[in-house]
Amino acid sequence: MVFPNISDELMRMALRELEQATYHHEQWSEKLHGTLVCRAVPDKTDLEPDAHCLCRFGQWYYHTGSIALRNHPGFQEIGAEHERMHRCAAHLLRSSRDGGVVARADYERFVGALKRMTLEMSNLREELQRALFNLDPLTGAPSRIGMLTALREQQEYVRRSHACVVAMLDLDHFKSINDNYGHMVGDTVLVEVARWIMAHLRPYDKIYRYGGEEFLICLPETDATTGYDILNRFIAGIAALPFAVEGKDGFRVTASVGLADLGAQMPVERSIERADRALYLAKGQGRNRVVSWDASMDEMPAERERLA
Repeated sequence: MVFPNISDELMRMALRELEQATYHHEQWSEKLHGTLVCRAVPDKTDLEPDAHCLCRFGQWYYHTGSIALRNHPGFQEIGAEHERMHRCAAHLLRSSRDGGVVARADYERFVGALKRMTLEMSNLREELQRALFNLDPLTGAPSRIGMLTALREQQEYVRRSHACVVAMLDLDHFKSINDNYGHMVGDTVLVEVARWIMAHLRPYDKIYRYGGEEFLICLPETDATTGYDILNRFIAGIAALPFAVEGKDGFRVTASVGLADLGAQMPVERSIERADRALYLAKGQGRNRVVSWDASMDEMPAERERLA
């Protein structure tokens, strides 16, 4: 999935817009076929050099198309096929208007572009639907569904000498927030922290809600030193978030992070385990800090109870 780190609301809006644009495109296609079959007078707009920008689909694509889709390769392919299809359609309409015979090869080129555009739109719609299905319903961050698959895909880039790190981020003393302020406030904290992180990730970074108050962050094209600096900025930003509770003093939260390279020649689960061991050490060293994995941590017991 190639989507920036955006909210579930924005992704749902993008899906609605895409479905509406698809409907307008289907209406245009039906009208065009009717014009050709009945040898009716073509719509002048369809004969313009920039007809692909003037139809209702084009108006959405070039002017109001959702920001959530702009950087997706499929969205760009849709635009290319849409423009090609309109050029073919204009040629067919001119031939029909001038009383000539529509050449079979010309019609097949039009149909080919139409089919490719339709396929790209269908693929993009399905990808959006899958992405929404995989979102954690509380925080809007991707859930663990599909996480390992995505990390294994990223691991292929690591094998081609593209550095990548994974980090386990856990909110400190989260149980006390639930105990002192209630689970609804605890949920608010999780939502706000997840939103803050997503807003500050680079477009190609990924975050997953790993479970409870724990998140896994994947930072491609990043070595351990750079990742350490990035994640220190993250925990500083999280610590600065204010939380207000009616009738009680406001409070702030901190987070601890364990960092490890996404290894090229080991199971992804092993890299996650290393980040988890580093997180355990960050908790033990006083919390609100980032600790990078090193080989000495392999001596730590695999089974242990998470420090709150």
